[in-house]
Amino acid sequence: MTRPTHPDSKPPYILLVEGQNDKHVVGHICARLQLALSFSIVDKDGIDNLQSSIFTEINDSDRQTVGILVDANDNLTARWDAVTEQIRRAGIDPPASPDSAGTIIESKPRVGIWLMPDNTSPGELEDFVVQMIPAGDRVWPLSNRYIEEIPTEDRKFIESKTQRAKLHAWLAAREDPRQMGLAIKTKDLEIDGPLCQKFVVWLTKLFG
Repeated sequence: MTRPTHPDSKPPYILLVEGQNDKHVVGHICARLQLALSFSIVDKDGIDNLQSSIFTEINDSDRQTVGILVDANDNLTARWDAVTEQIRRAGIDPPASPDSAGTIIESKPRVGIWLMPDNTSPGELEDFVVQMIPAGDRVWPLSNRYIEEIPTEDRKFIESKTQRAKLHAWLAAREDPRQMGLAIKTKDLEIDGPLCQKFVVWLTKLFG
């Protein structure tokens, strides 16, 4: 699907993300599936920058669809409230709580919200990507064991980041240790699981 734009205009269909990892994961999922969608993924370099940009992005006259992709982190409700407060400032009334299938607000511009990993749980991008590890993968249990056996006093990560540590231990065992997006590109990670497919349906409804 191709949407023509004036060379001097800003992209009318954008997905705001927190960082490069999010951008690469979404981009490689779309490439693997050859999705016929036209939107720009905009890396805002951090959650604070992303949240503070929502008002401006929604009110830009060139925008037709604004997607917002953020980590729920430890408190999904707090993240939802912070994002939707900025949407309200822009004159759009969001629902009281996120849709488990990904929120889409039929406004002008249309606004979509996805809270990583699944719109209902605390967590982050890595918790989403973990669900893409092939079932029965023999390295995944070893990666779990390696992280779990690190003594507490030697861990440099907080408890809520344990899953992220396990995922990156698994990624380190690939042919060439690589980032999450590249692991999708090389098919080390699967894209046909229920959570990834739910995300793809949300993207398709939002930008289709």
